[in-house]
Amino acid sequence: MGRRLGSDARRQAEPQEQVILVDTSIWIDLLRRGRRPDVPEDALIRFATCGPVVQEVLQGLKPGLLSEAFRASFAAIPVLSDPIPLRLFESAAEIFRQGRRRGYTVRSSIDCLIAAIAIDNGVQVWHRDRDFDSIAKYTSLETIRPIPAID
Repeated sequence: MGRRLGSDARRQAEPQEQVILVDTSIWIDLLRRGRRPDVPEDALIRFATCGPVVQEVLQGLKPGLLSEAFRASFAAIPVLSDPIPLRLFESAAEIFRQGRRRGYTVRSSIDCLIAAIAIDNGVQVWHRDRDFDSIAKYTSLETIRPIPAID
C-alpha cells in the first residue's frame, strides 16, 4: 500500500506542500458522488492516508471494475505511520479518555487512532465527522472541513 511517511512528514514538506490526512468520511462522500474532489491538482498530491482509513474505505467498496480501479489508485497514496507503533494506540486511548473526562462523546475509537496518527505526524485531517471536531477542542489536532464545492 502506498509510500510510507514517518512522524516527520510535515517537517520535510514545504509549508505550501503540507500533507493532508484524508479521513474515511471524505472518501465515502467522494465515492458516493462518483466524481473527483473539487480541489486544486497540487492539493491532490498532498493527500495521505493511514491504516485505519485504508481498512474503513476498502471494507466499504462494492465488488466491480470501478472498485478495482479505485483500489489501485488508492494504493498509490502515501501511508502515514505504517506500521502503526504501539505508542499511537496508547495515545488514541488517552485521547478517548481525555474526551470522556471533559464531557465529549467520541463515538469511534478508530477516530481517536486516526487523530493520534495525525497529531504524531503533524498533519491536518480533512473530514466530515464530528468526532474530529470534538477531539480538536482538547488536543493539538488540526482539522479541515470540506470545502463548499463538495460539502
